[in-house]
Amino acid sequence: MKNFFLLLLLVPAALYSQIRGKVTDRDGNALPFVSVFLENSFKGTTTNDQGLYELSIYSQGSYTIVFQFLGYQTRKVTVTVESFPHTLDVSMQDENIVLREVVINPNDNPANAIVRNAVQARSANTEKLRKFRCDFYSRGIFRIRNAPKRVLGARIDMFDEMLDSTRSGILYLSETVSKLAYQKPDKLKETIIASKVSGNDNGFSFNNAASADFDFYDNTIALSSSIISPIASNAFNYYKYRLEGSFFDEDNHQIHKIKVTPRRNTEPCMEGYIYIVDESWALYGVDLSVKGNNIQLPALTLLTLKQNFSFNSSEDTWAKTSQVLDFQLSLFGMNVSGRFTYVYSNFEFPDQFAKKTFGPEVLVFQEGANKKDSTFWSSARPVPLTDEEVRDYAKKALLQQRKESRSYLDSLDRVKNKFKVLDLITGYTYNRSFRKLSYRYDGIVSGLGFNTVQGYNISTGFSATKRNEEKRTFTTIGTRMNYGFSEDRFRLNGFIARRFNNINDLEIEVAGGSAVQQFNPANPIGRIVNSIATSFFRDNYMKLFDRTFASITYKQELFNGFHLTSTLNYDWRKPLFNTTDESIVRNDRGYTSNNPLEPQNFTSVPFERHSLARANVTARISFGQQYWTRPDGKFNIRNEKYPTLFVTYEKGFAASDEKYSFDHLAARIFYDIGLGNKGQLGVNLRAGRFFNADQIAFADFKHFNGNQTHIGQADRYLNVFNLMPYYDFSTNKQYAEAHAEYSDQGYILNKIPLLNKLQANLVLGYHLAATPDITPYSEYSVGLDNLGFGKIKFFRLDYVRAYQGENFLYDGVIFGLKFLNILE
Repeated sequence: MKNFFLLLLLVPAALYSQIRGKVTDRDGNALPFVSVFLENSFKGTTTNDQGLYELSIYSQGSYTIVFQFLGYQTRKVTVTVESFPHTLDVSMQDENIVLREVVINPNDNPANAIVRNAVQARSANTEKLRKFRCDFYSRGIFRIRNAPKRVLGARIDMFDEMLDSTRSGILYLSETVSKLAYQKPDKLKETIIASKVSGNDNGFSFNNAASADFDFYDNTIALSSSIISPIASNAFNYYKYRLEGSFFDEDNHQIHKIKVTPRRNTEPCMEGYIYIVDESWALYGVDLSVKGNNIQLPALTLLTLKQNFSFNSSEDTWAKTSQVLDFQLSLFGMNVSGRFTYVYSNFEFPDQFAKKTFGPEVLVFQEGANKKDSTFWSSARPVPLTDEEVRDYAKKALLQQRKESRSYLDSLDRVKNKFKVLDLITGYTYNRSFRKLSYRYDGIVSGLGFNTVQGYNISTGFSATKRNEEKRTFTTIGTRMNYGFSEDRFRLNGFIARRFNNINDLEIEVAGGSAVQQFNPANPIGRIVNSIATSFFRDNYMKLFDRTFASITYKQELFNGFHLTSTLNYDWRKPLFNTTDESIVRNDRGYTSNNPLEPQNFTSVPFERHSLARANVTARISFGQQYWTRPDGKFNIRNEKYPTLFVTYEKGFAASDEKYSFDHLAARIFYDIGLGNKGQLGVNLRAGRFFNADQIAFADFKHFNGNQTHIGQADRYLNVFNLMPYYDFSTNKQYAEAHAEYSDQGYILNKIPLLNKLQANLVLGYHLAATPDITPYSEYSVGLDNLGFGKIKFFRLDYVRAYQGENFLYDGVIFGLKFLNILE
């Protein structure tokens, strides 16, 4: 059976109804990415890296085949097909580009006049493509070259079996065949007919049409940043143009080849060539590149995007028929290159779509999409595989069979499960891969800390996880242990969590035990930052209490866009006191107490010992949420047009003393607003009110996320006050807070000499907290984000001014160390 499968992979395309062949230049060199299509139709394909093409034709007869490639003369070849396969090899000649008289204004650059016409005609040209159906094919391939054996001291061996002796090879290869329905600006429905992943016959490719939607008729093209289109309405502010010359295609369309150059090399602009059709001013082709630094992806060396458009006389439309996206990545000595190839064919332009064509489901897989055999793929694949890709499918099919065998997995586990003394410190994982089981010891490095309640303390944990990779579900059982040396107290808690499915994300977790907890459950001060602030500077900002608890948590998406999380806790709480005065750097200043209400009182407590049950229900409403439906689950996609709303009701009851009972109602709105190439605005608004809560425990108050360390740990400061004391504004009444942060993503800084060399982002922030008993507190900030060295951009710097009402309180500088989030 194995040999039969490999034989099918290598069956020649001659068994299928195709016109096929090779396209070369006049010297016999293969030409990749040549558009090949039937004249006056949108039925076509493109050549692969070896210049080979396959055009599916299912009936005999006479056909005119068009070969179109940027920089070469378009060729039309009429053939009579009497049997299949029909071989048609073609040689293409260099385009005869001449500089013609196209000057509209003798005092103006002739290219500028052409581009202005293209800008003015954008609406008309995009209107012709506003609604369509088509067939879509995509292929993605990632390669690595000279892969290092170690990165930052860690051994890199997960790719070893895919690589050759030079540690080079294909890391990932996948294909999809789908049908699209599209309506501008953002309505899409993609039905994937077939999906194939090399080395995983149960795999589903993530290649899709939404990720390939690069429309140069729009003002911006969305990658990691919004890239300015060379024919955007404001394109002349960003680009310079030069007319290289003009030529005529086989249908006597005059095509202008225009060199595109950014005015400033620090902005999100592309460089290369655009081809514009005279009179209609439509795009004929695109060949543009952008460097990673220009789109704030320093690990990206270069990204190149090529597009070909073909003309249909009956529709009077130039439609994109093929697209190639090439990229090169380099980081930590790893050099990865990749290519995504996309083919659009069989366009239809309906006047209207049926009402239910579009909805929140934007992508769906047909049943059995990942089970199509080689016969299907050989007939449906518009771009033939290269020899390298054929070998990769065959090699990884054998490798998959071997990897799924128990003997192989057991032998692999025997190597990876070897225990080393250093694992006692860094952590250790024991795998039973055939049974989909893993056992994890967390080590002690990630749990070392210092605080005034416990002194030096150490945490570690053990867990076991059983996974179902096909359904993407899991069951995990684990425990967490903590010991404080000065306190001489050992604490233990455990949990069991079960993800039942990946459709509505039903998950239940049961937990219990004892732990130390910050009064603010959001943990505003991290373990590493607090340990340094306390032991070096005697600033013990972390205030803790003892919690022994039992809890159960339920999570589920009840219907699309409506997620519910409910938790029931029963807590036994008691206050804690400082047990150490030790520090690494000693000075005359002593520690404050562990009572956040009275930091200079070492005998008072913020609450008496008590027990309390708490029920919390939070609804998350993601307005306009879209999703993919895959056999292995539902994948939700946030709709950037709409905010996300959170509504929470919390009740404290069954307390050991009735005064600790309370009701708490809160709401939050989070909104991320994309501003095109002008940046991004994030808004986070929260308000709430307590009822029957005059004497509740301080642990149940609303605590704002303050920061007194001058160290920022978040990527964005949309849920934190940068200079606010941690507990000065806590309340058990009504409250409101607002956070807003604008990042220019280089829009402003890239235009300022010297500062543009930083390739940083200008960040403006505003924060407000209001409670009934205290004058509103506000912060204003200005900063630089995306700072770093070379390709490492983990730093941020902000200047912040704090006010209470109209009165200035204090100012300070916040040093953002975003990598601390990873270490906590």
